[in-house]
Amino acid sequence: MALSGVYRPQADTGLLAEALAHEDIGPHTEVLEIGTGTGMLALNAASRGARVTAVDVSRAAVTTARLNAWRHRLPLRVLHGDFEARAAGRRFDLVVTNPPYVPAPGDRLPSRGPERAWDAGPDGRRVLDRICAGAPSLLHPGGVLLLVHSGLCGADETLSRLTGAGLAAEVTATASVPWGPVLRSRRSWLERQGLAAEGEQWEELVVVRARRPGDDATARARGGTMA
Repeated sequence: MALSGVYRPQADTGLLAEALAHEDIGPHTEVLEIGTGTGMLALNAASRGARVTAVDVSRAAVTTARLNAWRHRLPLRVLHGDFEARAAGRRFDLVVTNPPYVPAPGDRLPSRGPERAWDAGPDGRRVLDRICAGAPSLLHPGGVLLLVHSGLCGADETLSRLTGAGLAAEVTATASVPWGPVLRSRRSWLERQGLAAEGEQWEELVVVRARRPGDDATARARGGTMA
């Protein structure tokens, strides 16, 4: 279920869920989901025994995730607020995120409304770049970041930033999906910005996996290898 205005799982969430299925998650694995929405990915990890913290800036999303955890009888810690503030001082074996990544006119991110789930500044990287910069401080040695975003944002830029932050990063999955209503509604602007070719109708989604160097024995002791 999802309350009004909460981002419902779509193709990007599904692609990230497939990537999550390949991670070795055990009963002591510490997981953080940034931008949990309905809580689908967080609950996926919790169903496999992980200890999961989910964060979202939307109060409606926090309520939705809590309700879904109650419905499925799964333990899930759901926090409202910015991920850097809510996860400060903690490290995780796995961080998973489907952040806002759609390029949008204007420098300010929306402070309310469903657009908060997708609008991410003129190049779509306003939240992505913060996650790339903060990932090393969120991960245990040997820990993994999984994130999904549109090819419009530049997968090479994501890889470059993560590598520059000291992580080993690669694109592990891609998918092509038809443009949805949000992209179609701003087609002219995207074409003027050079972010989309004239008449383009398909969007590439990418999953990036980044690993913090370290001793995998530490991760194994907590219940998952993350290899």
